[in-house]
Amino acid sequence: MANLSFNHPVVIIGGGLVGLTLAQALKKADIPCTVYERDDPPETGKGGGWAITVHWALQALEYCLPEGIFRRLSDIQVDREQGINDTGRFLFLDLASAQPRYEIPPSKRMRVNRKFLSCLLAEGIDIRYGKRLADSGLSQEPDAATVSFEDGTSAASDLIIGCDGSNSRLRHYLFEGDHAKSQLHQLPIRALGVTIRMTQQETTPLRRIDPLLFQGCHPETSTFMWYSTISTPNLNGSDLTEEPYYEGQIIISWRHQNPSRDDIPSGNEERRQLMRRLAAPFHDILRTVVESIPEDAEIKEIILADWPTLTWPNLDGRVALCGDAAHAMTMFRGEAFNHGVTDAANLAKLLVRVRDGEMQVMEAIEDYEAEVVRRTYEAVLLSRQACLDAHDWQNLSPDSPLVSKRARILAPAKDVSAKSIGLT
Repeated sequence: MANLSFNHPVVIIGGGLVGLTLAQALKKADIPCTVYERDDPPETGKGGGWAITVHWALQALEYCLPEGIFRRLSDIQVDREQGINDTGRFLFLDLASAQPRYEIPPSKRMRVNRKFLSCLLAEGIDIRYGKRLADSGLSQEPDAATVSFEDGTSAASDLIIGCDGSNSRLRHYLFEGDHAKSQLHQLPIRALGVTIRMTQQETTPLRRIDPLLFQGCHPETSTFMWYSTISTPNLNGSDLTEEPYYEGQIIISWRHQNPSRDDIPSGNEERRQLMRRLAAPFHDILRTVVESIPEDAEIKEIILADWPTLTWPNLDGRVALCGDAAHAMTMFRGEAFNHGVTDAANLAKLLVRVRDGEMQVMEAIEDYEAEVVRRTYEAVLLSRQACLDAHDWQNLSPDSPLVSKRARILAPAKDVSAKSIGLT
């Protein structure tokens, strides 16, 4: 740690996946850091009911993580057996027929359970829980920046990194003189999501379409559906019980055109009935899984909003943004975590140079910020267009960012509308 110029541990605001990935990268580089997380300690990890696809950022993730933790990622894949022989295929369906319209160009990927990933990334990290930023939670001193929390405590550091999500409070502080610049842009789409348990018999027709995930749009209503496997029995531990089960995530979204008709109801049962109505025109296999959502399943509204990346006031290199705080984007290209991991890897590499006396913190943060803006401004807009295209069957084309290759260089989808996947 010779020539380390930091006088205090790096402060990371937010203990989500990107914040923890960055913390692992800094710990790996012997750069002290502390994570301050708004929520209380989770019993089973954050993000239950979701899964994450790591594709073009796999190499960056490997850079960030200690070898032992990276190696264990294979153990938390939603389907370990499928992960061994995964083709990388990703289908976009005609929801009326459940037949593929497009096949997104394959890429090497790893589909992992978000809850287990959160637990894995938290191992060995100094995390302070229950630390919600105060209303005036950021100040600058001559030799450090300070964040204050609602519990009356504070933390000072040469560098404060906001990994506090798409509606980042730290980002709002930085744009205090112009709040409009830090606000999310809400898209004219509404979405509901739910995670359900299913037997092997119930999942078989869905896994025949694809064992990991698929998405699609109805040609007449332009209603969108996403389905993904969240866990299989050998991951969730039910394989040794009398009632092994699978977990699957269902998302249905639609265009918001008429508030009286298209708004999301507040009651859980009303939300369940709305999902059933929207799925009524779907193919039997897809309609059946939506109709099987149990009455006690928690149905959550998914806010579809983004923030095209702007250069942020970095307080002379003392504050940086990372992950969703720096480039909130919709889920329709599945790239948010991949960009967040890339942020973490790039920032860690620059801070290693600071540690080694090759550059100053301010120079490192300015270089980091410039690269993030170049890389992610367009990525946010591509994800926005993908979201809009997902609900516009008639105008969806192979060149849409919705179905093009998940990579830095876009490649159009393969039109497979005449190809059958052998549904019975």
